[in-house]
Order: sequence, then structure tokens, then C-alpha cells
Amino acid sequence: MRALRTALLLTLALAPTLRAQQPQSQSIVLRAARILDGKGGTLADRAIVIRHGRIAEITAPPGGRGDVTYELSGLTVLPGLIDTHVHIGWHFDRDGKTHRREANETPQQIMLYGVENAYITLMSGVTTVQSLGAPEDADLRDWIARGAIPGPRIVTSLRSINESTGSPDSIRQVVRELARAGADVIKIFASASIRDGGAPTMSPEQVQAACGEAKAQGLRSVVHAHGPESARRSAEAGCTTIEHGALLDRQTLEVMGRHGMYFDPNLDLVFRNYFEHKAQFLGVGNYTEEGFAHMERAMPLALNVFKQALTVPGLKVVFGTDGVAGAHGRNYQELVYRMQKGGQQPMKAIVSATSLAAASLGLADRIGAIAAGMEADIIALDGDPLEDPTAVGRVVFVMKGGKVYKNVPARRTATR
Repeated sequence: MRALRTALLLTLALAPTLRAQQPQSQSIVLRAARILDGKGGTLADRAIVIRHGRIAEITAPPGGRGDVTYELSGLTVLPGLIDTHVHIGWHFDRDGKTHRREANETPQQIMLYGVENAYITLMSGVTTVQSLGAPEDADLRDWIARGAIPGPRIVTSLRSINESTGSPDSIRQVVRELARAGADVIKIFASASIRDGGAPTMSPEQVQAACGEAKAQGLRSVVHAHGPESARRSAEAGCTTIEHGALLDRQTLEVMGRHGMYFDPNLDLVFRNYFEHKAQFLGVGNYTEEGFAHMERAMPLALNVFKQALTVPGLKVVFGTDGVAGAHGRNYQELVYRMQKGGQQPMKAIVSATSLAAASLGLADRIGAIAAGMEADIIALDGDPLEDPTAVGRVVFVMKGGKVYKNVPARRTATR
């Protein structure tokens, strides 16, 4: 009941207040001493001027006048983070177990869990997520887009396609149906779960049908693929992104690079969260002792694949967590792990979670960078992530679409 109560209070109380305080007609100025622009650049002593939810200009002091001014000096300002792989509605049921469709929950209760997850994700500094994906995502996406409730911008697949979807013709028909239903992306399960060994499950013809029809419908295609064979099939089929890839080899990574694919290796938070909440997952579906043993073996393999992927020409490694129940709002932990254990340079890690992630979603012209004309998705950190990766977990200011959703005192500076 705590989740339902929290979500309801936030929906009824917080969102109307935020909308009333910050009409889109306001001009807002953010004064910052240090800005990471999301594309690998750094700006010093700038005023970011925001009008109608977008960045109107970035000026040197003392320029920049607005109806409201926020003083962010002493903080590190950067674009809102983008997580390219979450399951925004996943939650623990009232019995403490990960949600099951057969659980005795009403659709309203299920949606309220999603509202709660969306709120805590936004407060953590993640302003856009790709949810892969459930039918409930559509309403949550649309209500957040209206400004009716606070949460990250949501891109969703609505459901997934797998070997059971049927023949290539059947798959093409389902892709067309998803496009008509408002899916933003097509999610494809081309391999088994890592808990079941990660072997290929879809034929080359099925993968080709799914990714080919997605392209014909103007949609991207993201593929759950753990091993070389399923990833190669996806690359040859012209799919957009490989998810997971814990069992990939160097040769397959290079094939993906030559095809200009994005790669979203979920190497830490998804495993850590499962281990921390083992009792809450165990006994549901393929969450078995054997499945957990598979995940334990896969975790060091996934880290090694990530380290190799960073060195592959043409391969675009983006930030994603596969955030499920228990992981929402902790998305930044994956980014810290990539910098501290994976050896990714901090600036490149930031880019992977901002402009590069935006490009992988087809949104590079709207979000992921601090530049004139972009939507004003901006966060501020208490600390410098280029020197201290854990700073990405100290988010003290969150703006999305020109509205401020979080503004709390930092250790070293007042924020308004």
C-alpha cells in the first residue's frame, strides 16, 4: 500500500503545484559556473536562458535576464540523463514478490506503481527513458507528456516480439499493429534470457521480418540478444540496437560496429538488483536457483564485453540499465560502475547517457545536449563527475521541458 499511497499523493499534490508555479510563458535563467554540454564539451560561467520549455540562448555573464533565476554556481550542470532500457512499470506486489500478471491487482493499482517509479526516476536525474515495454506504458507516457504527472519522457515498445509471434508474415503484421497502436520502437527477443543460457530463439527470417517491417514503419528496432549468433542475425537484418550482449565476442562486436549499430550492455545494476532482491524474484518464472547461477557467471563476462566494446570502431555504446522492480531511481549506479570498474572515461560515459543515448532513440534534435533550440532537460550535480564518478548520484536540481521538479540545497552552494 505504501507505493499506491506515495504515487497518489505525488500525482494529486505535486504535479498541479509544479504546473502552477512554472507556466510555459515564463523565461527562466540558470546561472552556472560549469556546464558539461552532453557532447563532450565544457562551458564555464554561462547563463542558460529558457523560454517556452526550450533553451533559447546560452550567454556569457552578465547576460541572461528572466522572470526566474536559479543560481547553480558550485554545481556541475549537464543534460538530463537518458536511460535507454527500463521497465518502468515493474514493481514488487503487496506480497513482496516481483509483479505477476496473475496477481490480484487492479489496473489502477498497476498504473499507480508506474507513477511512483516514474517519479523517483525523474528525481534521480533521469529525464528520458525507453521502456521495453508494456501496454500500460502508453497511458503513462501520454499523461507525463501532458504535464499531468511528473516523470521522465517515456519512449515505449508497448510489448515485445519473440519466436512465438509466428511466421515472418505474422511478425510483420504484429509490427504494423504496434505502429498503429502508438509504439515508439519495436522490441525483439532474438535470444533466450541469460537465466536460460542466452541461446538464439528466433530464426534469421523472423529477425529480418521484425527489423525490416519496423524500418518500413519508420520505427527503430532493439534486440534482446546475448550471444554472437543472435547478434549477428540482428546486424545483418539492419536492426538498430543490441541489448545485453553478455556473451558476445570481439568478432561479433566488430560486425555490429561495421553495421553502425548501437549497443546497450546492461552489466551491473540489473544483476546487482536481482542479487539484492533475490527472495523477491526467486520462484517467479525463470527466476530459479539455476537462473541466478547463470547470472552470477554472466556478470564478469558482461564486464569484459563492455571493456572490449569501448575499443571497437563504429560501435556506439549507450547507457541503459534494464531497470526492473527495485532498480528505479538507482539508474545512475550503472553509470558509476561503468566509469569505476569498466574503465570508461567519465566524459564519454556522460555522453553515452546524454547526446549518444538521444541519438539512439532518434531524438538527437530534441534532447541530450545543452544548446540553443534543445528542450530544456537539465540537471545539476553536487560535485564533478569527471573527477568523482559518484557525483552522478548527487542530483540536486532537475528540470525537464523547462519545468523545475527538484531544487534542493547542495553541500557547497545555495540553489536559488
